[in-house]
Amino acid sequence: QQAKIDGDPILGIIKASGINQDGKTNGITAPSSVSQEQLLIQTYKKSGIDPAKISYVEAHGTGTPLGDPIEVNALNDAFQKFTPEKNYCALGSVKSNLGHSVFAAGICGVIKVLLCMKYGKLVPSINYKKHNPHIHFEESPFYVNTRYKDWESKENEPRLAAVSSFGFSG
Repeated sequence: QQAKIDGDPILGIIKASGINQDGKTNGITAPSSVSQEQLLIQTYKKSGIDPAKISYVEAHGTGTPLGDPIEVNALNDAFQKFTPEKNYCALGSVKSNLGHSVFAAGICGVIKVLLCMKYGKLVPSINYKKHNPHIHFEESPFYVNTRYKDWESKENEPRLAAVSSFGFSG
């Protein structure tokens, strides 16, 4: 409300955030899909946002053969608890544009989402040629966004996005 009163630009509103710890996993670079799924569901419920209405997810997406399937599978499992719809939600990662910014990765994802909201455009995940064979996009709510395009909201509602970011061992 104060931003409106002051005439400040509002690019987006963060409805909820969540944090957890994976506990014991197979290694420091191997996150837990179960922990990620639980956190996603908890955060969507806390925000009051139905994932069926989210049209973009800014993934942690490091491009690794192990981490990406774990992340996408957790996203799939969480979203599918709310909707059976397939291939409606764009998926991207700012890391394809600027590399891995380690501890700043999450805020880089937030900045990308806010700029996409401001301009009403989704930007491509560059250098994406083929998907990891352990990720089954055809059976998921997601598709990798590979082109610059208008960001259409679902059912003329505000554009909704989620940002996924995690550190070593989740």
